[in-house]
Amino acid sequence: MDTCKHFDNSMWLWSIWVKTPKLNNSDILIASACLPHVNRELFEKLSNGKQVLFACPERESVAYYGKVASIIKSSKPKTITVVTIDGSPHCFQLHAAVNEAVYITGENIIKKHYVVVDGEKFIEVSPNSIRVARYLHLVEKLINMYPEILDELRKHSLEYIDSLKNKKQP
Repeated sequence: MDTCKHFDNSMWLWSIWVKTPKLNNSDILIASACLPHVNRELFEKLSNGKQVLFACPERESVAYYGKVASIIKSSKPKTITVVTIDGSPHCFQLHAAVNEAVYITGENIIKKHYVVVDGEKFIEVSPNSIRVARYLHLVEKLINMYPEILDELRKHSLEYIDSLKNKKQP
């Protein structure tokens, strides 16, 4: 039987008690709820040895930073890893929420951020990438400095390809 050990016994970030014993001094993985369906193998690799908390900002409240901050204060996890689907406007919020929660608590916690690109591979992104992405005027400045990045965007974004076909936007 093809089962995913973490997925079948999942906990949800928004529904977990912040002092759940399993979270105490643990390595936590906050994962997009769809990830095991997108790429089970990558999910298994990243979730190995971690307490998995699934989240879906598309179906739940997006005020994750408060919940994550409470988990940090109450359960003192050793690490927090976030993995989401690259390009999802909803999933991005999980990365920003973890950065914000660490900022709010002032805790020096080890955190890692990963995105799954095109459902095939995961890439680690820095907390600074997430910080910059929140400031669209800085993103605009980067695009203006490196317009070739739009060629890379064309390889991943159906929305961007569609906008080019329909001449909706540059």
